[in-house]
Amino acid sequence: MNSQVIRIVIAEDQLLVRRGATILLSMESDMEVVGQARNGVEAVELADLLLPDVILMDLHMPLKGGVAATREITKAHPTTQILVLTTLDDDETVFEAVRAGAQAYLLKDASEAELLDTIRALRRGESQLTPPIARKVMDQFRWLTIAQTDPEDAGSAGLGVSAPGQGDHCNAEPLSDEEAKLLELISEGMTNRQIAVTMSLAEGTVKTCIGRIMVKLHANTRTELAKLSTRNARSEWP
Repeated sequence: MNSQVIRIVIAEDQLLVRRGATILLSMESDMEVVGQARNGVEAVELADLLLPDVILMDLHMPLKGGVAATREITKAHPTTQILVLTTLDDDETVFEAVRAGAQAYLLKDASEAELLDTIRALRRGESQLTPPIARKVMDQFRWLTIAQTDPEDAGSAGLGVSAPGQGDHCNAEPLSDEEAKLLELISEGMTNRQIAVTMSLAEGTVKTCIGRIMVKLHANTRTELAKLSTRNARSEWP
């Protein structure tokens, strides 16, 4: 088997959607659908059994929802990437999926090319969000930045007194000293290898830390994270 083939599990309760996605992905020489799950319970079981590279995860499924399944899978198998593919785009659902560990979030009206590009991006270690979703997390990031530096200004910024989605985002976990330093090096344009040497860390550890920072700050790609870090250089990260 080609070691570069992306092994994919499709977690979707609608049979026609599962079959359609399977046919589409199977036509790509660098992709292989190794399993199909009808609900969140089966998604977790297949993740344990097959250790796929990517899971296409619907959020509204019986027995166990996609967010709960994503949380379990990413905790047990951090190298498995979760691509949320759903019709749900409300703020709370988006943020819950990102906090659970989803690395990409597409709506089901995305094009076939967009889906394929996103899967390949995940294999390269990148995170991607469809534009409407990216705007939501950008607004959330903006709110977090203001709230962390001066909570009283959050309301005057046009973002209200609570974070978008009315979740517990005002209690978002702050960056550790190590993460803050790593974020600074990202903004300076350093590669993972350069950061690893500078901070005396393993390159794999650097990748893991970057993923954790993206989740904490709700950034959707490394490039965007660097831009946001530079834009907010005057802010004192906790």
